[in-house]
Amino acid sequence: MALQTLNPPLTDIEGKLNRQQRLQQLYEEISVLKRERNAVILAHLYERLEVQNIADHVGDSLGLSQVAAKTDADVIVFCGVHFMAETAKLLSPQKKVFLGNRNAGCPMADMITREDLIDFKAQYPGVPVVAYVNTTAEVKAESDVCCTSANAVNVVRALNVPRILCVPDQHLAKYIQSQVPEVEVIWWNGFCPTHLRMLPEDVIALKKDYPEAMVLAHPECDDPIKDMADFIGSTTKIRETAIQSQNKVFIVCTEDGVRQRLSQDCPDKLFLTPTRACAVCPNMKLTRLENIRNTLRDLEPTEEIDIPEDIAAKARKTLALMMAVHG
Repeated sequence: MALQTLNPPLTDIEGKLNRQQRLQQLYEEISVLKRERNAVILAHLYERLEVQNIADHVGDSLGLSQVAAKTDADVIVFCGVHFMAETAKLLSPQKKVFLGNRNAGCPMADMITREDLIDFKAQYPGVPVVAYVNTTAEVKAESDVCCTSANAVNVVRALNVPRILCVPDQHLAKYIQSQVPEVEVIWWNGFCPTHLRMLPEDVIALKKDYPEAMVLAHPECDDPIKDMADFIGSTTKIRETAIQSQNKVFIVCTEDGVRQRLSQDCPDKLFLTPTRACAVCPNMKLTRLENIRNTLRDLEPTEEIDIPEDIAAKARKTLALMMAVHG
């Protein structure tokens, strides 16, 4: 019985070896196709690790789009969700842009439409709209300026106005309000389902077992989680903070891809997720290596990201204003 407990079944070992061989084969196929297509592969930190590992650049959505715009690539494959690929197209209109998996959408971005925003604006005439980058191009086009989770506070301060409308994430908006109390923030009631699966009682339980743990939280988390955080920031800032910190234990309050990436980056540190229901965004996990391979192989015209120029021009202005304020 002891030997059976200590040694995994041969079929498990064979299965892992076969999977590794398959991954290696896909990595090689993708590398060849990438060179042939003069393509760049972008992967958000919420993606599967094998997808992150094949990517040329890994990070936050806007940062990835900015990096891709500076490359001489003809093709961008964005491993993320639809609004991210749209942002890449806005910043690289001359490049062909494809989503790693065309079915990967964002529930939060879908919580507000162009028509919704027009009605929202009508209730508050003249109040500028700050649109989270996690929105469709159509919503960006109806907004005044964009923001990210990293620069939202600075963008709002730079507007120097008494009131703003903030769409679509109410939790980012509440965080902005806490940091810029002199501005009245009126928010749309959108949210990220994955971040709201994280519960304060789970953080409390982990802190009892690991009192030395540093709590890192994304602004999309609910207020009770953010109130317990030692650091609040974007996925990239969370990763940078954990890597640079002398701390050895972290409670990572964002999508589980970040925890997995950090565990790979810093094998000498312990990274924990505060949820009994796994903090996984199912849309971010739709993209597999096979999808990337097939996208690069086919470059199917019907799957290319296309934004009508009248919408793209307006949406691009909101991104440009944000970058003028915060880079």
